[in-house]
Amino acid sequence: MSGITIKTEEEIEGLRASCAITAELLRLIEGWIVPGVTTIEIDRRAEDFIRSRGAVPAFKGLYGFPGTVCSSVNEEVVHGIPGDRMVCEGDIVSIDTGALYRGMYSDAARTYLVGQVDPKVEKLVKETEASFDAGVRLVKEGVHLGDVSHAIQCHAEKFGFGVVRDYVGHGVGRKPHEPPDIPNYGKKGTGPILKAGMTLAIEPMITLGKPGVRTLRDGWTVVTKDGLPCSHHENTIVVTANGCEILTK
Repeated sequence: MSGITIKTEEEIEGLRASCAITAELLRLIEGWIVPGVTTIEIDRRAEDFIRSRGAVPAFKGLYGFPGTVCSSVNEEVVHGIPGDRMVCEGDIVSIDTGALYRGMYSDAARTYLVGQVDPKVEKLVKETEASFDAGVRLVKEGVHLGDVSHAIQCHAEKFGFGVVRDYVGHGVGRKPHEPPDIPNYGKKGTGPILKAGMTLAIEPMITLGKPGVRTLRDGWTVVTKDGLPCSHHENTIVVTANGCEILTK
């Protein structure tokens, strides 16, 4: 349990306000991602929106990352750098972003379908979100974090999908990344025991093929080793006595 902070009511209120900005942005981005748009256009519009709400882009400059959003297309898993890449019909695009507002960091991701997508890939996106739901249904005070990870893994793997091991969810709040690490795989009855007031970013990264990944020469963009698509779904939540509140929904 070392290092996992229990947030005060004031901190949770600040986080709730930060998450509302990120949630609204992700709803807007759904309308921005159309064939022909470039990922840098999405990034610029996202930064303008966050700043218009009196917040600061949480990712821009974080560990040296250059963008407001991580834009990962098709086989890109996470940390795609916004640039001149044009979104095409049939693509899937994962957008991971967050805001710093009232001293609290929010973090969330969605994977968007661009027009008509291969049914197998559409199924991947649907079940990635469902794997998040399967894990979050178990969240409440007194539950082992490993139970949540196990549920995510079981849901994804029953469809034959790969569960990325190299990247995990995390605590979030005063810092963008806090303890604990939250794998999307695990064993029941293991890991920290959840307590009310913990704030977590749970984020399944699920592949159409095998779970292996590699990082491109830019030092940021992570892709699947087999070149098959990956879907990413993330929300910031707060643990409660009887469940949780999804703050970025």
